Amino acid sequence: MTRLLKIVLLGMLFQLSSCGVKKSLQQRPDITGIEAIDTNRVKHNDHFYTLGKNSLFQNDYGIWELYLEGDALERGVANGNLTRELIHHQEIAFMDKLEEMVPSESYRGFLKKIVSYFNRKMYLYVPEEYQQEIYGVSRYGLARYDDFAPGYIRMLYFHGAHDIGHALHDLMLVGCTSFAAWGDKTADGNLLVGRNFDFYAGDEFGSQKIVAFINPDSGHKFMMYTWGGMIGAVSGMNEKGLSVTINAGKSKIPFKAKDPITLVSREILQYASTIREAIEIAKKREVFVSESIMVSSGDENRAVLIEVSPKNFGVYEVPNSDELICSNHFQSDAYQDDRRNQKTIEESHSKYRYDRMKQLVEQDQKLDVPGAVAILRDMKGVDDEALGYGNEKAVNQLLAHHGIVFQPKDRKVWVSANPYQMGAFVAYDLKEVFKKFENGNVSQSLASAAETLPKSPFLETKEFQDYEYYRKLEQQVKIQLENEETISEETGEKLIALNPEFWEAYFLAGKIAYGQKNFSQALQYFEQARTKVVTTKPDLEQLDKMIRKTKRRL
Repeated sequence: MTRLLKIVLLGMLFQLSSCGVKKSLQQRPDITGIEAIDTNRVKHNDHFYTLGKNSLFQNDYGIWELYLEGDALERGVANGNLTRELIHHQEIAFMDKLEEMVPSESYRGFLKKIVSYFNRKMYLYVPEEYQQEIYGVSRYGLARYDDFAPGYIRMLYFHGAHDIGHALHDLMLVGCTSFAAWGDKTADGNLLVGRNFDFYAGDEFGSQKIVAFINPDSGHKFMMYTWGGMIGAVSGMNEKGLSVTINAGKSKIPFKAKDPITLVSREILQYASTIREAIEIAKKREVFVSESIMVSSGDENRAVLIEVSPKNFGVYEVPNSDELICSNHFQSDAYQDDRRNQKTIEESHSKYRYDRMKQLVEQDQKLDVPGAVAILRDMKGVDDEALGYGNEKAVNQLLAHHGIVFQPKDRKVWVSANPYQMGAFVAYDLKEVFKKFENGNVSQSLASAAETLPKSPFLETKEFQDYEYYRKLEQQVKIQLENEETISEETGEKLIALNPEFWEAYFLAGKIAYGQKNFSQALQYFEQARTKVVTTKPDLEQLDKMIRKTKRRL
């Protein structure tokens, strides 16, 4: 397989000059009139900036509140100008992560060519409006990364990076879980939606968050929870009470980028007022990964899953139920015979999280917002079995970029502050927020203090501190093992002491002991790991392989 991959990549390189790469690198959207756009950003202090009626304010929870209005170019320029430091932070975090993963400069040069080839057709699928908006943002990117790709092209690439993370699902960049409940399942009978966005690209990438309120010149006003430089939507709700969240499905590794899924969900937020309209928008777009888009309507008091992939399309509804659960496998009839989807159900942790989420939703027959937040923070397994901290079988894997809860009928939303979904859930009323922004610049937070929910008590415990230490030590150990470095057996003991219910702590301790040729101790650790809840079928196979291998050495 390695030889075949090399042949394919070499073949791709030979085609670089003749497959539209040069044209794609030179492509630009129509930017007529950009010179007339106001770029006079006013810095009032380190936490408050304005540009015309657009503004950026950091609240007491560390969340940046961004307001943008106007046409695509105006929004993009204002966005990039106001959030330039946040964009720089994200670009550095992303590129530093790339350098960590690919330390060789020559390999990064090779990767640059592959990325250019892969994204050579993306601009043909992204709507002109969003190309213009991305162009406006890109004017404020870091020039030092222009050697990887020019600013606009780089920003366009970044919007496809989320999709690549989904395509590389086996590397566990994502593992989101979401639910919707209504009717007899909620305290007031109205729709309630909750989700964890478990996209992880390093600690720095998730450290700064933006709740963006967008007032476009066409379409609907909407909010989304995002980060610097990202105009696509992963979690959001519009003024019509339509909310959108996305969950990865199992994908082939694609060889050509098309319309990034976050721009499809953004288009739904901006232009759909009903579930039917959302379905029509999703149906007309060509994507290059598989994704479940949960669309919920407060006015219709229901939710559906729009399941998209490069060669298939399905809609999953629950006409005789008051709940809808989504993890990372498809549920519509269109995918019942899909082998990749069946493999995901069998081998990954998607079905397990689905079962746990269903169990939690059904335990609380009258869900309200605090109940929804409690579900998103749950760290136990099915029937409350212990998983250890950071196990991807948990609804709360302690790595989420954010958790979010919507009350679509009331146009209210709660977004989590750091860390993960364990910080305070900060409340916003969209009707009030847009009313105040449209009346002029606002020099204070527009969060609803009375409805904001406090941070999790777990953050004050020794267990949380131990987990944070464990997580950093685990990353260090994995790098050392990959580099075949000698690691003290005390390090393995420390991993277990810090996270005693997590199977992987014992597995890593076993690998450390194995490297020290202490095979009897390694076998003991591996067999202890076998008594814990192992995350996936491939993990279990790897563990059993190490047990057999160790026994042969005794």
